[in-house]
Amino acid sequence: MSIRIPALVGTIIESALSPHPVDRYLELVDPMTTWRDLRGQVVAVDRPTSRTVRLTLRPTRQWKGHTPGQYVQLSTVIDGVRHTRCFSPANAPGNDIELTVTAHDGGLVSTHLREHAHVGMVVGLEQAAGDFVLPDDRPRTAVFISGGSGITPVLSMARTLVAEGHRGRIVFVHYARTPDDVAYRSELAELARAGNVDVRLHYTRGPSGDHFTADHLADVADIDDADLFVCGPAALMDAVANHHGSRGLRGRLHQEAFTLAAPLGVDPDAPVDGALTFLRSGRSATNDGRTILDQAESAGLTPESGCRMGICFSCTAIKRSGCTRNVLTGETDTETDTQIQLCINAPVGDVEIEV
Repeated sequence: MSIRIPALVGTIIESALSPHPVDRYLELVDPMTTWRDLRGQVVAVDRPTSRTVRLTLRPTRQWKGHTPGQYVQLSTVIDGVRHTRCFSPANAPGNDIELTVTAHDGGLVSTHLREHAHVGMVVGLEQAAGDFVLPDDRPRTAVFISGGSGITPVLSMARTLVAEGHRGRIVFVHYARTPDDVAYRSELAELARAGNVDVRLHYTRGPSGDHFTADHLADVADIDDADLFVCGPAALMDAVANHHGSRGLRGRLHQEAFTLAAPLGVDPDAPVDGALTFLRSGRSATNDGRTILDQAESAGLTPESGCRMGICFSCTAIKRSGCTRNVLTGETDTETDTQIQLCINAPVGDVEIEV
């Protein structure tokens, strides 16, 4: 259970414990006892397919809930380094958070969670964000189209409509490689029975791969006025968008890309150049080769920091894009939406960071 510290007392304690925030000390007693940090404890683990793991998280008191379709940033420590990735809750809004993670080839965090997630594990969280959401004015007819791991945000939307007793038509079209790759097969079948949802599964692997065509929606009587919600690989997104445009459908098209970004090809020995953009504060600076923490402070910012040696992990932030070099090891990192330590990472070219 989280300790509720009066605001004034918490502020005094945090000032007294500077340069480290109070949560750095509280986590030594109980990682789920926090003053500011939002965290989640794994209370249930399921592995519905050979490539996926489903986590039910019990968040700390700071959790504000999610709007169906949004994503959350989850962070976990792997070999002493904190990494952050974005995942969309698959459940209707409630006290807990249900995430289903697909382990992609070469996916560091997804593979780690698939292999090592366990009940009692504590992960870092950020508040839900994103504009791909179920609108407040609920559509009379909703068609959800997903591919692979893109099923989670649209499933959250469908589950929400069913929980609300939605009386309109709901069609759920999902594309997976094979029947064994459908992580929510039983849940979709239950929705079809209990919620009167028209579930349609298509499989893309094999000589007769069944990819999206107009025929898959041809028998939806009121498709012209339906709202389409699409999340999945680029090819699926493009095919549905082309169909929506060519048919002149009057209903709204809502889209969310759920693809892995291609790594950037960066020469770590190239001359120092580029711009360092601090997204949260709306400032930018010409990269001068120093660590991001040093450059942030020179730009008039005061990000949280402690040891300045990469030991305390207090100066972490989300790198949205670009390449950084670890000044201790020389290793470069081109992953997007990943948490890095400001005091031991320097930009290589253009970098966007949440500071």
